[in-house]
Amino acid sequence: MKRIMQWVMVATLLISGASMTLTSCSNTDNAAVDVKDGADLVVYGKIYTAEAGDIVEAFAVKDGKYVYVGDKAGAEAYVETGKTEVVDYSGKGLVMPGCGNGHAHYSMGYAIQSVGTIVGLEDTSEKFLTEIVPAAVEKAKASGAKAIFGFGWRMLNFQDNMPTRQKLDAICSDIPMYFADEEGHKGLVNTLCMVKAGIMKADGTVLKSEVRGGEIEMGADGTPTGYLKEQASTYVRSFMDNDNLFPVDMAKANMAKIEEQILSEGYTMYLDGWGNYFYNTNFYEAAQQMDEVGNLHFVLGLSYEIESWMDVDKALAEARDARKYASTRVKPNWIKLFIDGTVESGTGFVEPLYPDGHQGLPNWEEEELTDMTRKANANGITMHTHVMGNKGVNRVVNAFINGGKDEMRNTLVHVRNVDAADYQRMADHNIYVTSGMLWHNMADEYTELLKELVPAGMEDKSYPMKSFFDYGINLTSHSDYPALSGSPDDPFGIMEIAVTGVYHVAVGKPWWPEELITREQALQALTINCARQMFIEDERGSIKAGKYADFLLVNKDVLTCPATEIHEAKPAATYFEGKKVFSM
Repeated sequence: MKRIMQWVMVATLLISGASMTLTSCSNTDNAAVDVKDGADLVVYGKIYTAEAGDIVEAFAVKDGKYVYVGDKAGAEAYVETGKTEVVDYSGKGLVMPGCGNGHAHYSMGYAIQSVGTIVGLEDTSEKFLTEIVPAAVEKAKASGAKAIFGFGWRMLNFQDNMPTRQKLDAICSDIPMYFADEEGHKGLVNTLCMVKAGIMKADGTVLKSEVRGGEIEMGADGTPTGYLKEQASTYVRSFMDNDNLFPVDMAKANMAKIEEQILSEGYTMYLDGWGNYFYNTNFYEAAQQMDEVGNLHFVLGLSYEIESWMDVDKALAEARDARKYASTRVKPNWIKLFIDGTVESGTGFVEPLYPDGHQGLPNWEEEELTDMTRKANANGITMHTHVMGNKGVNRVVNAFINGGKDEMRNTLVHVRNVDAADYQRMADHNIYVTSGMLWHNMADEYTELLKELVPAGMEDKSYPMKSFFDYGINLTSHSDYPALSGSPDDPFGIMEIAVTGVYHVAVGKPWWPEELITREQALQALTINCARQMFIEDERGSIKAGKYADFLLVNKDVLTCPATEIHEAKPAATYFEGKKVFSM
């Protein structure tokens, strides 16, 4: 998960005019599938197909799939009185394919709400210690919980008065406590939590002073302060009471909530960036069970995260084993890695160096990553790799080229900075990118602050988009929910930022305007490109005869409305496999 600082508000670009020219397609050859009887559903309107930018007038659906795509006259032949539902959406907005989210953490986001305590982005360290933690402890003891879990504290609000393990111990010393920050890259823990992880003894004796890929902050007394960064944080969290924190039944209950949210936003497919967040496969199992009884109305991709402190061969075997949970709409076909952290927090792997002279925190050597890519791809598993800094991108691209198979669509996640030469190499080897297109504007109050934190030239030159299209690299959109840092999760809120460089609720400047994309490119990244990322482009992602009928009735024409109004667009209805699964 890309856990950016709260002040990195959103995503890119100024598109002057933001309008596009699309080819009108009133009828097409081979646009129909033979149907003995009438269609189940016929839709009329302005229909964006995501097939070469075509606009058509109508389509017909039978048994969950498009059987005709073309003009209105052709579709009328599929209408059978008393059988066919007809939806005339002419003049009401836009009809388009269901959207995809190329990397999000709905599983973790909803689990946290179920099992943990949410810390508000504006909450101070003082409030955390005097109100939030005591309430979490009281709740845990009343329910008999064996661990206390929380999420959401903001580094900028805590850095001048960082809670220590001793302060947490004073509130609760007999139940392990773990509180992740809003980026998910850092953690605050009490002493018992570190004792269980083998970091120290209860008397303060230090047993482990470092974790590969992370940092255990030490205090003036030579013992851990309770503040953990990057992989040190994930290591300690792995010793929590994870099976009891997040059992299968809870995962199934959360799945229903996830479905409700994403369908209301217009997503019909998404790839979860950390399916084993609680170091088990309960979310996988829950998804499979729901799909097998017909209660899953979206396509779910699942990635199995491997940490740099793990036994890699054992973890790879577990990732392969997790594929047993595959079903029609559940695709457990990815391995997730962290190559580095975030550039804004000083842990991205970069060149030139940070203002203080350090280079970042790479988690894997290139040879290790190459070997892992080779083994994963040989077993039909695609790499899904968090990388932010340009030096990290170069390392990943080298590994994907030298160890991977081009047909496996190995993917870079987030990608803040890229060296010019690596774009062509990515294109030549079919390397994909899923991008936080929503992270492309800067709140004015943080512009000067960034100059003190990131390498020279990287203050606002970050999160490229247009360059990927220019080189023919498959770019998909992701929201990284819940690590939004105040940015929108829905596709149309993301789309507006991607084509204007402005988040409508923020006071800030467009970030790197040269990298703005067109509306059509934004829709491509949100639809067919995401289907390609998930290897389902032959079945979904565009409106085409023979594909599943996953589509939206959008209450605004986002192709022609004023660019500053795109964020107002919402799905009036979401259809999955020809059935309405959400309506306003």
